[in-house]
Amino acid sequence: MRFQLATAVLATALTGTIQAFSFVPSSSSHRALSRPPSTRTRRHELVMKDETPASKFSLSSLFSSDSTNKSALRGTAAATLEPHPSARPHINPLNALYPPKRRALESAALRDEGDEMSRPLPFHPQVVSGVLENGFSYVFLPNRSPPGRFEAHLQVFSGSADELEPQQGIAHLTEHVAYMGSRKRERLFGTGSQTNAYTDFHHTVFYAACPTYTPSRGGQGSHMPHMLPMALDALCDVMEARCEPSRIEKERQAVLSEMTMVNTIEYRVECQILSTLHRENRLAKRFPIGKESLIQSWQQDDVKTWHRTHYRPDNVLLYVVGDLEPDYVEKMVREKFGHLTAEKQASEIKIPDLKKEASALADAVVGQTIKQAQSWHYPPVRHDFCVVDGVKDVLEASDQLLKKETADGEENVPYDIHLQKPYSLDDKVQFLKEAELTPGKKIRPHIFKHELLQNFSFHLFAKRPVVPINNMAAFRHNLARRVCLAALQIRLNVNGRSDDPAFTFVEFNQLDSAREGCAVCSLDMTAEPNRWEEAVIKSISEIRKLGLYGVTSGEMERYASAVLTDAEQLAAQGDMISHGDQLSYLMETVANGHTFMSPEQSYAITERALSTLTLEEVNKAAAELCSHITGLKDGEVSANGVVAVVACTPKSADANPDSALDDEKLCNAIRKACTVDVEPMEDVVVPHTLVTAEELEEAMKAYPPKWESGQFSDGTPNTPADRITRPFTLRRLSNGIRVGIAQNTAESQRGHLRLVAPGGRDAEKRFGFKEGSLAVGARAMQEGGSFGQFTREQVELFAVDHLIMVEINCDEEALVMDFVFPTTNVGNTGYGDEKQMGITGTESVLQIVREILIDFNWEEDALGRSKTSYRSAHESMGKSLEGKSTEMIMNNLTGGDKRFLSIDTKTIDAVTLDDAKNAVMSQLIPSELEITVAGDFIVQDVLDMILQYIGTVPPDANSQYKVKHASKQFGDVPALQLPGRHLDLELEDSDPRAVAYVAGAAPNEWGFLADGSTVAKRVSDADKRASDYDKQRRAHPLFGNAALALISEIANRRLFSTVRERKQLTYDANFSLTSFKRMKGGWFLVTVTASKEKAQAALEACKETLQALRTTNPISPDNLESAKRVVLNRHEGELRTSEYWATMMSGIQEESIPLKGPLSVTDFNVVIESMTTKDLQLALECLGLEESNLYTAIGKTVQPEGLVDDGIVKASPMAGMGRGGALTG
Repeated sequence: MRFQLATAVLATALTGTIQAFSFVPSSSSHRALSRPPSTRTRRHELVMKDETPASKFSLSSLFSSDSTNKSALRGTAAATLEPHPSARPHINPLNALYPPKRRALESAALRDEGDEMSRPLPFHPQVVSGVLENGFSYVFLPNRSPPGRFEAHLQVFSGSADELEPQQGIAHLTEHVAYMGSRKRERLFGTGSQTNAYTDFHHTVFYAACPTYTPSRGGQGSHMPHMLPMALDALCDVMEARCEPSRIEKERQAVLSEMTMVNTIEYRVECQILSTLHRENRLAKRFPIGKESLIQSWQQDDVKTWHRTHYRPDNVLLYVVGDLEPDYVEKMVREKFGHLTAEKQASEIKIPDLKKEASALADAVVGQTIKQAQSWHYPPVRHDFCVVDGVKDVLEASDQLLKKETADGEENVPYDIHLQKPYSLDDKVQFLKEAELTPGKKIRPHIFKHELLQNFSFHLFAKRPVVPINNMAAFRHNLARRVCLAALQIRLNVNGRSDDPAFTFVEFNQLDSAREGCAVCSLDMTAEPNRWEEAVIKSISEIRKLGLYGVTSGEMERYASAVLTDAEQLAAQGDMISHGDQLSYLMETVANGHTFMSPEQSYAITERALSTLTLEEVNKAAAELCSHITGLKDGEVSANGVVAVVACTPKSADANPDSALDDEKLCNAIRKACTVDVEPMEDVVVPHTLVTAEELEEAMKAYPPKWESGQFSDGTPNTPADRITRPFTLRRLSNGIRVGIAQNTAESQRGHLRLVAPGGRDAEKRFGFKEGSLAVGARAMQEGGSFGQFTREQVELFAVDHLIMVEINCDEEALVMDFVFPTTNVGNTGYGDEKQMGITGTESVLQIVREILIDFNWEEDALGRSKTSYRSAHESMGKSLEGKSTEMIMNNLTGGDKRFLSIDTKTIDAVTLDDAKNAVMSQLIPSELEITVAGDFIVQDVLDMILQYIGTVPPDANSQYKVKHASKQFGDVPALQLPGRHLDLELEDSDPRAVAYVAGAAPNEWGFLADGSTVAKRVSDADKRASDYDKQRRAHPLFGNAALALISEIANRRLFSTVRERKQLTYDANFSLTSFKRMKGGWFLVTVTASKEKAQAALEACKETLQALRTTNPISPDNLESAKRVVLNRHEGELRTSEYWATMMSGIQEESIPLKGPLSVTDFNVVIESMTTKDLQLALECLGLEESNLYTAIGKTVQPEGLVDDGIVKASPMAGMGRGGALTG
């Protein structure tokens, strides 16, 4: 039942509007966010120039006088300083929010001149922006979600693309030095604040997320000191970084470790793609990590020269979002940043040659790149496409104005800003060739082969200029494109789930990327290597079909309705959207020059636009969207620019050249795909309901449902069956299903339902099922989706219509189904007075749950796709250093227990459809199930619907699959074989990498150890002189859970300060605990990445840190208080999500988790606050930290025999380096 994939990509396709909010599941969890994480998307259009609607475009109109520093000098001392060599008049980074431009646009909107299509869009009424006299720009958005907190982000508009030849990697190193070396940043420690920074092609960003008031001083509300001055002090310290040699050395080691950590095969594929796509400009040669030889060599003057060149007040933008007052924010910004000057920075540039070279680059940036012509947020590049009107002329006119003297000073040559000449430090790459597909049709092919690749992947791109979405015409066009993208993605998903799909994954999208300074239309597809040609032809054919015939009327209605519902839900959230999501939207909107609107404004304009949007408009957008592919056919009109194609495939051991993929074969497959005849799409009849009123009435008569009391094992009295309680209502249905419901208005019009069937892979062993059958069967259920009389396609489109996302997983302990849904009426048709309401998303999701339990159709082809997925995962694990090393240590920790290991190919192949069906359905016995629901709804309404749809599930449903006389008692985690041991692993790879582990025994999530004892009991037994109060505290069922959560935070902080900061052995070391809830016992695992040379030393440092926690450097009160703030702040933040509520309630009524009950939620804060250092010190002894009990491992890569250098690009993603990522990471 792959609704999740279908609707997730639909939601992704729906995000590309000026209204950046949309509902998309997180890739790392199933949480529904109010808007998509910007690390994953290219989004939004941009205002191309600083120009009022009535003005004539000219070069001078690009420049804002406020961005110069001429007015910043005050006093005689400043007057003696020389101008900054790299400062140039440039377009203000506020773009549409630049105050003069904003006033002009708002004035034009008020005049109500011209037709509606050309009228400017409205600005968010609460956003405040300004420019200080020194050129420092800022923008502030008041926001109350969560209350009492704010975020401040400082963007420096220089990244790796701004680096000179001997500076490759210095932007990233400077980021580390500037923030990690800040004493003022350290003052934020222990206040409940989070700080970090990241570097990309186009910028470096520093941020602080803080409470509004200082928590450590006592007092309440306005009587407590504000945190904003401290946060701004830390960010201003970045602008005045001392660049101390000791800090440079420390961060140099961190960066070199990071270089090793990120160099996975997935990242190397990303480098190949980016280098091919952007081969005509600097992005192909300027990845943020830079060159190792250069990083090793830089000294204080090198770092300081870069810093003082780029960290200027006119070259930054400060964003503040949160629970603050605008006047106070503006006052603090002026106070903290008003003294900065570019001239002062220039006086500390120490290397004359770099100063001169940087000045020449600055001339070229403002004269030859989209950074100046379109947005100061963009990298200093140009692209192989036709830029929008008004900008192309400016760039072409500037090309001949900027020259650079040669060494002898006699001849002038153009400055090579786009790095098209060869340089000594260039990587060995061959991305510069183009092939003619048919006469006049060029593509840029590139094939990447590597022994660590498991599958074939295909990436086809067209770069396009971003266009401004600042009036109704542009807004409508963007909506039309979103409808097209949604329709195409669902078509591709349906094809991907046919009886014998050609590809295993496919996605088509067009997204804007501030990071790359363009919009990229992309086709990304994966397939089994032996079916690559079929997959290429099938995916390209589907895109051609959309381009030639457009969408159907049914698709138009379906996806237009989804777009409107998405906008409506965000408008309903209003000021309940989180600071982080608001800030991501604000940053992207400003970066691309869009009109920044409120959710309410966006909804009103979306409704108005969609009410008159025609099928012809949508199909015109479809033709434009697909023009780069339809134009490849001989005789068709070609689109502007070159089509880039990257194919990644495993390096074959077959020496036969005829079997190897090459450029010619790839081009032939694309050529063939362009000649395949395609037919128009036909509409599918989609049911408005899966359960009719008549069917429900019959069920109510046959199995009259009723509510029974909730029952718990943590000592809480039974809850009433006839009364709603707070913070949640917990009951049982007469058929045995446990139910928990909580109202959560923080996510407006959204809900989350979790169904848990205890068992998981442990049940495979206990019930005698074929190994892997439950896991493979759960995936087969996800891949299927046919219910009763309805086909899989009908059910999938029903889920699409109702914006439902479903994910089904099987872990070691349970079968878990997560459903994300809207709580309002969806599947609506028409607009205004003609609007026809569908059923609510809540009712829709309950219908799906009911059908899964009583009328699910098992399909052989769904099982086949499940097996393919598991085979691919297992084989990929064997080619991953981290995956293979983790499997090795888990195999030793568990004594080879299959419940905890990857399912091998032989086991997967042995699972039949009956095996999968019998295993999964045996878990779906009503008396064993628990359903928890949280969302923005009226609790009584949901209780009534659950009673009807779930209460009428027969008590004996699926009883034919129940395993008789099987034990309900969960197995325990295998006892460790002691003493511990050390393990080594080698994996063939062309690049050197290493990862180390330290592992040992630990309790489960609720404090149970493998021998059945508990953390609370062991702590109490060890503290013979405990007071009655301490005994009472430790008897609380949440005690063990709370102690382990705090220990984990403290251990991670210690590892960072010791292994990274003091010993400089790694970029990152992580302590984690297994999260078993039902099985007793578990493990802790420390993971540390390092160079091969330092792996052993890093491992020893991790062991030393853990031992010090127990002995020489025990947990301090400061450690404890800091950990408490982190845990409580995280808890408070997550309470705003319905997923968190559904997860908290899950297991409360389950007998196999005896310590989890209502008290685990209601007493959480109290228990955390009550913990003492003695509690944690004693709880530490429940972990197997003794030296002799530790299991350790080091995994290293070794070069394959006969390796020939294939010229892999060496680079690092940093934060946000994934293709399409822009502003966060």
